[in-house]
Amino acid sequence: MSSWWAGKARQFVRHLTSRVSAAERVALARWLTPAQMALFEAMHPADRRHGLDVVAVLRAAGHSDPDLLLAGLFHDASKGLTVGIWQRVAWSLGERYGDGVLGLTAGFPGFRQAFARIREHPERSAELVLAAGCGERVADLIRHQATPVDPTAGEALRLADLAS
Repeated sequence: MSSWWAGKARQFVRHLTSRVSAAERVALARWLTPAQMALFEAMHPADRRHGLDVVAVLRAAGHSDPDLLLAGLFHDASKGLTVGIWQRVAWSLGERYGDGVLGLTAGFPGFRQAFARIREHPERSAELVLAAGCGERVADLIRHQATPVDPTAGEALRLADLAS
């Protein structure tokens, strides 16, 4: 199995089994403001788990920059509860095999809207973190998560996202 397929299979299982422990919530409540905690709680359970995993990868790599860690936690905040597992699978297959996959699946109920959310999620997530009181640097790291502008923090976020 290629590493891409293995990673996507891992993501699929994690999506279905994602949990955040009570201890993790307590630790977050010490780190986040109430508005940021509310944003975290509003995220899809899989996106919450993924954000925590990205933060863990960043910390394991020696990163302690609070802006970078917040960007890691919230980079998928706007995907929301309406972007389900099958829309995420179709999107990933479209990224891997081309827009034809998206065209074939866009007619399924809810897929076109979910694809729009996924496509727009960096900008929308950046807007959400600003509304939750995070700084402009956090928002910029999130906006440019796929093609980092910041060669150090942005690239660290991109790599941690891929590894999680």
